[in-house]
Amino acid sequence: MKAKDLKDIFHKELNQIYGKDEVASFFYLCLEHHLNVARIQLQLEPEFTLSKTEADFFFEILEGLKQQKPIQYLLGETEFYGLQFKVNDNVLIPRPETEELVDWIIKDSKSKIQSSDGIKILDIGIGSGCIAISLAKHLPEAQIFAVDISESALEIAKENADSNGVEVKFIKADILESSLWEDVAFRQEGSFDIIVSNPPYVRELEKQEIKPNVLDNEPHLALFVENDNPLIFYKAITDFAVDKLKSNGSLYFEINQYLGQETKQLLVDAEFKAVELREDLNGNDRMLKGIKK
Repeated sequence: MKAKDLKDIFHKELNQIYGKDEVASFFYLCLEHHLNVARIQLQLEPEFTLSKTEADFFFEILEGLKQQKPIQYLLGETEFYGLQFKVNDNVLIPRPETEELVDWIIKDSKSKIQSSDGIKILDIGIGSGCIAISLAKHLPEAQIFAVDISESALEIAKENADSNGVEVKFIKADILESSLWEDVAFRQEGSFDIIVSNPPYVRELEKQEIKPNVLDNEPHLALFVENDNPLIFYKAITDFAVDKLKSNGSLYFEINQYLGQETKQLLVDAEFKAVELREDLNGNDRMLKGIKK
């Protein structure tokens, strides 16, 4: 079957659901993932043909997309900050705004590493491990520790660490259970220079804003919080950071865009200094940083 004919089928079946541009993106992602064929190759070889077995893979993906399953789960992987990550429905799909948070930490950390013997970083609520592993890859002098409550998420994160050739110390713990924090602190033998977290932050009242492909497929445990206590994870992590960050250590959060000022106030109330709220590329309040006195 010719690739251009297969692409036409994708557009015919999916354009009404996703729009022409996103459908084209899906098709080329499949082409590169399954056949290692770049988009430009189809332009150079307009008669490029797939075998029946190869075409069958595309039709399986097509059926999943018609059911509004995320393309990343259907392919079993995604790219984040230039690295490949295995993903499935046990972990959130990494977002571009999280890449902005990682970039902020890396740029801030370069100078710290150059002026010290290395730094210790703790990532809380890791999912696929995209934050911890990206930091480990780009800050090889740093010691990286990563915590999650989900055994399934930790298994995927460990696979991703191995496939990306980095060392991360993984720990199973509940970020809301204070007794387990003592175990985390004990294992890492000292205070942290950086603590980062992208915890659940979408309020139940915001569910109507979530697209069906996210709402029906991605783990709700990693997404949602109760309307009456939306900052529960931020408060617990901030309290932990007060005790476990070194003096002048940094706390970074990805946050709910509607609760920027409220989340910032948590750090101000905890007497963090130089508290900075940043917008993402879409102009939404999305990232927060504070420095422990």
